[in-house]
Amino acid sequence: MSLRYHSPLAQVLIISAVCFLCPGMFNALNGLGGAGQLDPQTANNANSALYATFSVFSIAGGAIVNVCGVRFTTALACLTYAIYTGSYVHYNSTGDGVPTIIAGVILGIGAGVLWTAQGVVMVSYPSDREKGRFISIFWVIFNLGGLIGGVLPFAINYYQSGSLTSSVYVLFVILECTGAVTALFLVPPVCVVRDDGSHATIVQSPRSARREALEVLRLFGNRWMLLLLPMSFTSNFFYSYQFSAYNGAIFTLRTRGFNNLLYWASQILGSYVLSLLLDFARWSRRRRGICALVIVAVSFNAVWACTLVVQLRYTRGTEATDYPGGLIDFLESSRATGPILLYFFMGLVDSWYQNIAYWIIGTLTNDAHVTARYVGFYKGVQSLGASASWQIGAREAPYINQLAGNWALLALSLPTMAYTVMQVKDRALDDMLLCSFVRDNESMVAGAFGWDLSPTQMAKPRAPKHLAQHVETIV
Repeated sequence: MSLRYHSPLAQVLIISAVCFLCPGMFNALNGLGGAGQLDPQTANNANSALYATFSVFSIAGGAIVNVCGVRFTTALACLTYAIYTGSYVHYNSTGDGVPTIIAGVILGIGAGVLWTAQGVVMVSYPSDREKGRFISIFWVIFNLGGLIGGVLPFAINYYQSGSLTSSVYVLFVILECTGAVTALFLVPPVCVVRDDGSHATIVQSPRSARREALEVLRLFGNRWMLLLLPMSFTSNFFYSYQFSAYNGAIFTLRTRGFNNLLYWASQILGSYVLSLLLDFARWSRRRRGICALVIVAVSFNAVWACTLVVQLRYTRGTEATDYPGGLIDFLESSRATGPILLYFFMGLVDSWYQNIAYWIIGTLTNDAHVTARYVGFYKGVQSLGASASWQIGAREAPYINQLAGNWALLALSLPTMAYTVMQVKDRALDDMLLCSFVRDNESMVAGAFGWDLSPTQMAKPRAPKHLAQHVETIV
């Protein structure tokens, strides 16, 4: 892999750094519970608004990035993270949460665009044989943002309790603005050249907005999307409970920061471990999927069972908690070890759930455009579930009811995930259709784009340079 500026590796490292500095810092704040505030209601309302707009713009983001390119859309999207974090400086001074909720709406727009641009870089730039490796590189660097971001409030607030100080929020704003500047180093897909000399562009027939809108609407009648609806809705639903009703409720501020470090470290570890199973070439894809799903189901149910044991000990959180002995500090080893380890395993099994969700979607099709719609549908429904979850937290639903709801949603998602995994083949179901299309239409394609599809040239078909300059495609 080459590290030329216009190489896929260099560009993936840049987008990874951007997500390290922006979504990574956002995750670090959210993991503290209430975004570092004693009263989590404002943060819960802001997150509810955020994910509501995110659910829309995760689908619309593709059109925005296609028209405007990846560089400036990503930079502007990064600034929405800085606006959101900066709103807490105002909240600390005035106690007025309305600007924070408005900032959450703005961030939802930016997040939808940012994650679409991230998908362009991570998925369409590498060659087929490098995609898995590049996804791993991104995931590790991105989650290091939450890991290192958790160090800052832990260190700065080590000797104090209460809400995060404004200086911590300002530091996060500076980091997020740095992410916006970093995004300016991205180049358009047409400028990216792989190590084999091919360009990171996909040539396709023109697609109208009306046609794409109809294809998105058809997803709501798609068999696989309907089967995976519970999985999509559940995949981020539990964050509100874990971050606010657990970590934000029964731990001191510095311990919440310490827990944050463990949570995101476990995400990195969990993703790597499960990828070894999902890529184990000696087993069929179905067998790998079944084994991975069994591991996820058993471990997630075990985590919720242990969480129930802890939850039965308290009904309210923060300074007025009725948890026996008051808020837990990590220096109280006899009280802290069990609850802190439980939070570590929450992060571990979360990464497993997220990874197998994407893996299942990836087994359904090898068509890039269909995959884009499937992932967009997944992210939209996921954000809708997260929005509902944060609103439940904002309305101060009893913690035990939140736990029961999360556990029930997990139980509801597993049967349909299991059925889908049982249908998995070693090749996607649409592969034969795609191969047939190529065979029947290769002459037409060669004539239209000037490709030489003889056996000696088929390994490197490429569009003419003048045509490639006008193509930027989301896959």
